[in-house]
Amino acid sequence: MADFYNKLAALSKDKKMIMATIIAGEDRLLAAKAIWSEGSYIEQDERAAAVWIKISDKLNDIKKPTLIKADDTLVFAESTGGNPNLIICGGGHISIPVVKIGKMLDFQVTVIDDRLAFASPERFPEANQVLCEDFSKALASIPDSTANYYVIVTRGHRYDQTCLREIIERPHAYIGMIGSKSRVGLVKDAMIEDGVAKELVDTVHTPIGLKIGAETPEEIAVSIMAELIQEKNQKIAWGGMSKEIMSAILDKGLADTPKALVTIVKRLGSAPRQAGTKMLVLPTGDCIGTIGGGCVEAEVRRQALITLDDGKCRSLTVDMTGKDAEDEGMVCGGIVDVFVELIK
Repeated sequence: MADFYNKLAALSKDKKMIMATIIAGEDRLLAAKAIWSEGSYIEQDERAAAVWIKISDKLNDIKKPTLIKADDTLVFAESTGGNPNLIICGGGHISIPVVKIGKMLDFQVTVIDDRLAFASPERFPEANQVLCEDFSKALASIPDSTANYYVIVTRGHRYDQTCLREIIERPHAYIGMIGSKSRVGLVKDAMIEDGVAKELVDTVHTPIGLKIGAETPEEIAVSIMAELIQEKNQKIAWGGMSKEIMSAILDKGLADTPKALVTIVKRLGSAPRQAGTKMLVLPTGDCIGTIGGGCVEAEVRRQALITLDDGKCRSLTVDMTGKDAEDEGMVCGGIVDVFVELIK
């Protein structure tokens, strides 16, 4: 199974990919996986070839984690985008709260500015990386991904134009640009004059952020991140395979250590995390990632440790709606179905 994740990590992230996992059916096929992209499978467990053929016509239209029935087999299908990447062009006062909120929302955050005073780890301690160099050079170093969200908040329209020109024709999930109507108009006109299609230019969110009457940097940051959330969830709901989980699975030092991967495959009501959310459980009981914390996570972790002992995949349902759940402190409400699989 670890070999599958090595192949997954090596795949290009500049196009939509769907990961399918068998979660119910014949025991020998449980946890079998396939990757679907642009109309065909680019990786698949041949043991389940008949299943993949049956569900192939349903994979192109998937926009969020979905359960697919194929006779007596149940398949969980999700995008493999992992944590979305938030790239902030400009290290000014608005960027500080944008970084903080971005990290709260599990974005991998990069800040770019060409001024040392505005691009330092001390100024942005929560950011995953801070790049102090020319905007074009820094943006050129950012790996392409359809999970890239670009926020352009530089100090002037010529820098805005530099950033937009660098990224607008590359894979991305979102581009937003701050500024007055006249400022963003100049930048957009320049893009069109440079030969960028008007239809593509019109996809740039300007003015950036939802219209909530924001005035302070913190309020503007909330409006920006709210728009990113809206855009992200209206398009493709990315799976929960975070970089931290992938790193642990691929860590050569843990190659001989069995690991249990927990995935929420269905959510009803107001459960704390979405379908597709993942958590990796190690034999020590340590967890990488979270599926919501509290009693829900404690019970699932216990079941994952059993999987590490007996090597068997298992499905379980955690109900947080009844009196027993209330007594146990599971006050969120809702029901989650979870699939636990062994990775070794």
